[in-house]
Amino acid sequence: MRAIWKGAVSFGLVSIAVKLYSATEEKDIRFHQVHRTDGGRIKYKRTCSVDGEEVTYDDIAKGYDIGGGEMVILTDEDFSELPLTTSRAIDVLQFVPADEIDPIMFAKAYYLEPEGQAAKPYVLLRDALRDADRVAIVKIAIRQREQLATLRVRDDVLVLNTMLWPDEVRGVDFGFLDEDIETRPAELAMASSLIDSMAGSFKPDEFTDNYRAALQEVIDAKVEGREVVAPEEADEEPAAAVDLMAALKASVERAKAARGETSAKPAKKTAKRAAKKSA
Repeated sequence: MRAIWKGAVSFGLVSIAVKLYSATEEKDIRFHQVHRTDGGRIKYKRTCSVDGEEVTYDDIAKGYDIGGGEMVILTDEDFSELPLTTSRAIDVLQFVPADEIDPIMFAKAYYLEPEGQAAKPYVLLRDALRDADRVAIVKIAIRQREQLATLRVRDDVLVLNTMLWPDEVRGVDFGFLDEDIETRPAELAMASSLIDSMAGSFKPDEFTDNYRAALQEVIDAKVEGREVVAPEEADEEPAAAVDLMAALKASVERAKAARGETSAKPAKKTAKRAAKKSA
């Protein structure tokens, strides 16, 4: 891995020199746009919409549209004067319980590696975080943008998770929230039974990207010149359920059958009577 950032974690009066590495990577298969007839790469020119001339990188600036066809132009000098006090520091602001942070706020993860003689204070902060069962709320500037983030421990390494600012999380305004929708006890009991029948321990290695694997197979077939055979669908589309209760019951039975379990014990009389009435 190649470090994308170097700086220091400011932990009270303690400074810990660290390197930052991307902890994740996307495995998408990427394509280039090419000419269908000869495979030539498609190139795009940077042209000005006013005079139509091609523009070099040296003549490109950032513009902010203020409406009405007017644009405010910002140069590198304008950005250099911004108060990014955390440009080379990860400032610890406070320590909070991890469950107080809504996962929707997390953006990207990075590994932190101690640099030089910083291994001892690095391990000290790591162990202190683990013992306190808390995460550190920090600020960091990456690529000229100040971001809120957390520091936590994973596999004996400090992990930095950048976060969205509160005003970057959208609110919800869905019509059904204002409707008076009630669930029947029998339906809730059957839904709970379905959850129990599908309960398990999360093991990431058990899940694979089937689309990416199939796409790679198509690419390999093109390279080797063999015929590509589309696999047949293994499962048929389930028949439409009569109602919600029937769908839940059928889902529970299918989940148990997939696990090789025998038929479940008879449900309570109330749930059975409600299902019969619904049917």
